[in-house]
Parts: sequence; structure tokens; C-alpha cells
Amino acid sequence: MQRYESYKPSGVEWLGEIPSHWDVKRNIGVFDERKESNRADMELLSVTINRGIIKQDEITAKKDSSNEDKSKYKVVRKNDLAYNKMRMWQGAIGTSDYDGVVSPAYIVLRPRDTLYSRYFHYLYRTDGFIAEANRHSYGLCMDMNSLRYEDFKTIYSPIPPHADVERIVNFLDQKTAEIDAAIAKKQRLIELLQEQKSILINQAVTRGLNQNVAMRDSGVEWIGEIPAHWKSVPLKHVSIVQSGLTLGKNYAQSRNTRSYPYLRVANVQDGFLDLSEITEITLPVRDANNYLLKPGDLLVTEGGDIDKLGRGNCWYGEIEECLHQNHVFAIRIICDVKPEFVSIITGVEYARRYFTTTANKTTNLASTNKTKLGNLPLVVPPLAEQKLILAHCAEIKTRFDALVTKATRESEVLKEMKSVLIAEAVSGNIRV
Repeated sequence: MQRYESYKPSGVEWLGEIPSHWDVKRNIGVFDERKESNRADMELLSVTINRGIIKQDEITAKKDSSNEDKSKYKVVRKNDLAYNKMRMWQGAIGTSDYDGVVSPAYIVLRPRDTLYSRYFHYLYRTDGFIAEANRHSYGLCMDMNSLRYEDFKTIYSPIPPHADVERIVNFLDQKTAEIDAAIAKKQRLIELLQEQKSILINQAVTRGLNQNVAMRDSGVEWIGEIPAHWKSVPLKHVSIVQSGLTLGKNYAQSRNTRSYPYLRVANVQDGFLDLSEITEITLPVRDANNYLLKPGDLLVTEGGDIDKLGRGNCWYGEIEECLHQNHVFAIRIICDVKPEFVSIITGVEYARRYFTTTANKTTNLASTNKTKLGNLPLVVPPLAEQKLILAHCAEIKTRFDALVTKATRESEVLKEMKSVLIAEAVSGNIRV
């Protein structure tokens, strides 16, 4: 990329050198704070970290604010900028394409020259400016830092001539749209790969590897037909489901106590265990014995958010004398089926349907219980066939996970390319 003909020191540490014909101004000379309010009739907007200002109805998991008093919400006009002063350190700022209102906790900025609105949208979301904004913020720690308008207006910003601003904005609008489209394709590829992996594994554990084998009706709505020589039984017929430790009980007066590590829902992910953070609890040894995990146990989560419902993985004694919380069940297989085979089943389509259909549900939450978990229908091939299916599923997982990793890495490279391109253009390091 080309550079400008000459550069000069900006006099501002975070900017460094800028093109010689650019100016630098404090934000107090660039913006006014818009304090207009009492317009509950206007559309509700939100300031997001990833996209800037959007209509709140575009947010899938938004909080229902229909009954809130919006009289104190701040008005945002088209070409205004607004930022979340508690999340500015994460880049929660953007230019508005709409007229609307935002939370009273936000700061609304009216550019004195609206030609610069899109330029500032790009500039203020760069790592360089975010670091400078954080330097002017106050809080007990970075997560609690707040950027007040009184401090924002003391920050210096580069001010290119109109002609340069128009070229920069047009260039970035085009290039970021192209990069975003490429990232979206990578994300769609990742979704398709995950979907195809799930289909192949589901087919293997419910239909087997021999496409020519005789089939019969399993008698279970969610499963359909299975190989004629397979069994279909409830989980409780081949296992013992062990409930976990209920927290909160006071053992201060108990004798013979000791500290034990225990697993929480956060430790049991979908198909793997996250043991990076392990909590401990002190309780009597005789009580702890009721909740000790054994190698070969299958851990399954009770629920919470819908994605935490019935997810599981096998335990191989990674931590000695480890317990489990009551929101994590331990399934101890006693006959006929390998724990790894049951672990795979808990993640396939028919088991997911069973868990979601039979779950106890409240708003955004779902949970199962020991009885429902015990009634989970299992398809059980002969042990030799289970081993072949497990090896086949491991190969599928390895192959598709490698493709997902490659696509994810390529997506991250595109995101970094976009970030660098924006930062170089808005700071004048490249001429567009």
C-alpha cells in the first residue's frame, strides 16, 4: 500500500506520526454531547461491541424492555456517535444510521461536521484508540472502567481533510464488506462441517456401519429403525445413576473432615472436560464417599441454559478422589455397553430431542432429573460392534475437527486483516 508524501509528529503519543497535511484536535472541539431525551416514541437502539449501533430488535437474546420507562432514554440522531461508558474499553461505540433512543447510561456525541461520522466510527473502534480511551477511564479494575464525557472530550483525534476522509471511508466500507462476506462464508462452512459431523456420528450410533443389515422398528419415537440384532433399553437397565453433592451444608461441627475437589457444570462440556478451574469443598469423609467419582463414570449435566442440558463426557480419574456437584450426574455402567458409547449417544440428535422434549422448562432454562435421565432410551449393539463404531466416530471427529480448526484459523486471519487495515487507514499509515 502507498503512503502519503510526508509525515509529521502528531504530538500525541497514541497517534505517533500523521500525514503532514492532517490536523489533530481535542474531542471537545470536534463533538458536542447530545442530551436530548423524553422521546419514548422513538425506536430503541443498542450499542454493541461487534457492530456498533443497531436496532435493539436485531438482538436475538435482548432483554424485554417494553414495560420500561423510556422518558430518560437519550435521543440519538442519524450520524451521531454513541458509546457505552462502561464498555468503551471493549470498543462499544459506533455511528448511528438511525434516529432512536439509547440507555441513559450511554454517552451520545454530535459531530460538529457529520462528514466525519463514519471515519470516527472506524477510528474509535481500533485497538489504539480503545487503549487511549481506557487510559482516560476510571474504575477499580479494567472490567469496571468507565469513560465519562468529561474525560472523552480531552482525548485527541486525528482530523484529515474532507477529501481524505471520503476516500478512507469509501475504501473501508468496501474492503470491510468484502472481508465480512469472506468471514461469513468461513463461519457458514464451520456450521456445515459441524452439522455433517453430527449427521455421520448419529447415523453410526443408531444405524451401525453395515448398510445392508436387516432393520427393525426400535419402538422409540426419536430413534426410528435400528439394526435387527441391536437392543433398545432404558439407560437405567444398564447403569446406576448417581446424584451429586448438594452445596451449602455446614459441616463446621463435623469430625474427620477433609478437603475434596469437586466438578461443577462448567467442568463438563459437550464431549470434553474443562478441568482448568477446579473448586474444593470440605466435608466428612463418610459423606464424601457417596459422591466419589470412579474411572469409567459418565458425567452428564442436569441443565440450566438449554445448551447445558444433558451434555456429557467420560471420566477417567483425571483427578484423584474427586466428587461431583448435584447438578452433575455420574452414570456408572454395570453391563452390556461401553461408557464411551453412551457418552456419544448423549450428544446425538435423538438424545438431544429426548432431553429437550422431557425437560422441566422455565424461561430460557431447562433441566432434567435422575428419573428422566434413567429413562433415556439407548440403542445397544454387541460390544464388538460398539468398539468398531467408536473407532469410526473417532475418525470422523478427527477429520472434521481438523477441517473446522483450519476454517476457524482462516476466519481469525481475516478478522486480524480487517483490524489492521482499518487501523492503518484511519491513522494515515497508508494512503487509500
